[in-house]
Amino acid sequence: MTTKSTQPKLKHELGLLDGTMLVAGSMIGSGIFIVSADITRNVGSAGWLIAVWLITGFMTITAAVSYGELSAMFPKAGGQYVYLKESYNKLIAFLYGWSFFAVIQTGTIAAVGVAFSKFAAYIFKRPGQISPISEDNILFSTMIGSWHFAISAAQCVSIVVILILTYINTKGVKSGKIIQNTFTITKLLSLFGLIIFGLLAFKGDIWHANWSNAWDMHNLNKDGSIVPGGLGMAAALGAVAAAMVGSIFSSDSWNNVTFIAGEMNNPKRNVGLSLFLGTLIVTIIYVLANVMYTGVLSLHDIATADKDRVAVAASHVIFGNAGTYVIAVMIMISTFGCNNGLIMAGARVYYTMAKDGLFFKKTGTLNKSAVPEFGLWIQAIVASILCMSGKYGDLLDMISFVVVIFYVLTIFGIYILRVKRPDAERPYKAFGYPVLPAIYMIMGVAFCVLLIIYKPQFTWPGLIIVLIGIPIYYIAKRNLKNEDTHEVPA
Repeated sequence: MTTKSTQPKLKHELGLLDGTMLVAGSMIGSGIFIVSADITRNVGSAGWLIAVWLITGFMTITAAVSYGELSAMFPKAGGQYVYLKESYNKLIAFLYGWSFFAVIQTGTIAAVGVAFSKFAAYIFKRPGQISPISEDNILFSTMIGSWHFAISAAQCVSIVVILILTYINTKGVKSGKIIQNTFTITKLLSLFGLIIFGLLAFKGDIWHANWSNAWDMHNLNKDGSIVPGGLGMAAALGAVAAAMVGSIFSSDSWNNVTFIAGEMNNPKRNVGLSLFLGTLIVTIIYVLANVMYTGVLSLHDIATADKDRVAVAASHVIFGNAGTYVIAVMIMISTFGCNNGLIMAGARVYYTMAKDGLFFKKTGTLNKSAVPEFGLWIQAIVASILCMSGKYGDLLDMISFVVVIFYVLTIFGIYILRVKRPDAERPYKAFGYPVLPAIYMIMGVAFCVLLIIYKPQFTWPGLIIVLIGIPIYYIAKRNLKNEDTHEVPA
């Protein structure tokens, strides 16, 4: 006599709109409001500022539509981890999952959480006083060797937000879906509104000055002055690669919908379509926002914006003194919704790894609401630790290199699987195959090589984090083998 298992299963409760909002919502955090300052300092011209965003957008959309083939072949929880496992082996997949848990997803959650609290501080600030939830309101400070460790009110608020969103997501995918759709639709409408009002406030003299030498590339200092000496071809390529660190960070996390494919309705169709629609919408918004910036702010003002907050400077021009509050509210909405998507999707990767015996065993179980609750909470703990460390921003800069490497490996997996499994069902095939995926891989590899040459500080720390995963993988594999050996047959 057999008994039916009462183990909860993942529920198919997400549709095309939900998937698209997860893609767009996970991509749009605080980056579009900030990183254009650093991009402008690297390339020094309006034309190249827009070009960096267009190149990044092209790469993102190309990668997303390429992932469509893989998502249709493997419509299950885990997404990119599963694609790497099926294309290569468990080691490559584990190194991605390990990096994802150690810093890619958790570090992004921490950075987005702190961005939320930094801009929330504007709302509570009083003239002549430090905001009670500001990063300048230090609650605890000490020296650990030569390292100054401090915890600010902003970091504490970010941890509270992460814990609240984690708790909500433990109550079921439907709860997370409602927050995701509400906040993503609100921030998309808000961003389109900001762009429209910005274009209405368009200043012809500033536009003409910015675009008169649109392709004259040069580096700018933080004070807006031109760095002496021109840029040769090699240095110009290095400048573009350095500039793209910010735009790629702002355009990342589009693949989060693949992690939650096991809860999508008709995933063979809807995951790929969500990837395309979400990345297209965000790319259009990002390019238009930067066109708007160049219509209301001089390149000098973009490059020297206080704390790189370009959107705040632009909003002052558009809305006057109320501009700071307008942007503060927009970024609070944007980052809150972004973190919800990151938190909801990330735990599904750990769930799938645990099913392979490569992560904490408890992570592979679902709670009564059919979500991986343990995975959600350990993700929250690591993200909170990164919040307290204050090093989340540095880690994300360092991991951009690794993120692109894994994207390239995943897309190359399409070619591998076409050879290994020529007869496998492919409800959707990569658009533009074999040309467009190859173009992405060439651009991705070029980006990584240029970073190795010109910005090594963005490369080796990320590689070290990945390589640490190798001994961890073999330890996990050995433990799994020992468990299997000690199992008693029924």
